[in-house]
Amino acid sequence: MAEDVFKALADPTRRRILDELAERDGQTLFEICTRLVTKHGLGLSRQAVSQHLAVLESAGLVHVRRQGRYKFHDLNTGPLEHITARWLRPDRPESTP
Repeated sequence: MAEDVFKALADPTRRRILDELAERDGQTLFEICTRLVTKHGLGLSRQAVSQHLAVLESAGLVHVRRQGRYKFHDLNTGPLEHITARWLRPDRPESTP
């Protein structure tokens, strides 16, 4: 599972999408595309952004919920806990001779 997260985070566009969802959760595809253009100058098609969102969703970093005909994207930081737990272990006291 951690490998999927690493692959998803390897792309700078996907990291920007996650940053936008961290700033404001529950966005539609149109809202995400608009924020990527206005804040970052990324002129990506909706199809390209949708493909990035699919990668993030398959890695578990984005949760999609449907309300009527709209799909809302929410940030899910749960998969990141597995990674941080692996590296952020409590310091061990140094042994004395």
